[in-house]
Amino acid sequence: MAAESAGAMAIAGLELTKRFGHTTALEKVRLQVAPGDFFGLLGPNGAGKSTLMKLVTGILEPTGGSIEVFGHKAGRNDEVRRLVGYVPQDVALYESLTAMHNLQFFGEMYSLRGRTLRKRLEEVLEFVGLTEKADEAVKTYSGGMKRRLNVAAAILHRPKLLLLDEPTVGVDPHSRNRLFEMFRRLRQEGTTIVYSSHYMEEVEELCDSVGIIDHGRLIEQDRLADLLARYAGNQVYVELPPDAARDEGRWLAQSYPGLLSAHQAGAGWLAEAGDRLELMQALLKAASEEKMDLRRLELVKPSLESVFLKLTGETLRDE
Repeated sequence: MAAESAGAMAIAGLELTKRFGHTTALEKVRLQVAPGDFFGLLGPNGAGKSTLMKLVTGILEPTGGSIEVFGHKAGRNDEVRRLVGYVPQDVALYESLTAMHNLQFFGEMYSLRGRTLRKRLEEVLEFVGLTEKADEAVKTYSGGMKRRLNVAAAILHRPKLLLLDEPTVGVDPHSRNRLFEMFRRLRQEGTTIVYSSHYMEEVEELCDSVGIIDHGRLIEQDRLADLLARYAGNQVYVELPPDAARDEGRWLAQSYPGLLSAHQAGAGWLAEAGDRLELMQALLKAASEEKMDLRRLELVKPSLESVFLKLTGETLRDE
């Protein structure tokens, strides 16, 4: 087997484009994921996240640009297949078979045989907490158990890169936490993880670096801490009284001429200024002069939601 290129990125995409007929799923995406990183790919459904993962695995081929995995060109490439584990959004299991028979099938697809396969079957079943359920049909499993077994199938061959596409969809909070524990352990063991989701709080809890993708374009990529500091450090949240008959955006701008931006967020607005304490003082003064009681006025803790609002001007869509 060819060795991985020294110093190569886990994923390196250059001007990556994918079209389906007249529909552009990805447009000139430049993506870099470092070895050992826990990388969050954040965006709404239909943004292009799943398409990007399928390009990495070689399930799809790009219309334009290129993509490499640890220095190997992605596509119909046995080296990349050996390096990558993929957990698709839809559970890919044979419901009528037992967990053990499912894993045996997937292990053989990765060319695992005999004693090596038996050892890995025991290890991954223990890892995902399904040893006692190994001989039961998958159709009897809960949603969370199926998700865990799906992960087990993807890590049988000890991949260096694990792609997780919406891995917590449809699971209960207990199963979600169990999955999180598994992902953190894999990362501690040296696995590079790309975690695709439209749940901002999951990405914020798990990931070191984040790429934000929307309408097929990667609009930002950086370390999570740097993104929060750059885009979400000087915002306040304000709600006017429900009977305040005024253009709220205009009122904010008039109350503080130094306002940098303002976006609707739920029942209120996220407003940004160079000095947010000064902004809050100005809003309180304006409200007092108009004898208006603000419903809420508070500092905003930096979050991925505020970053997304700043970059796209809208809340994260589920559809």
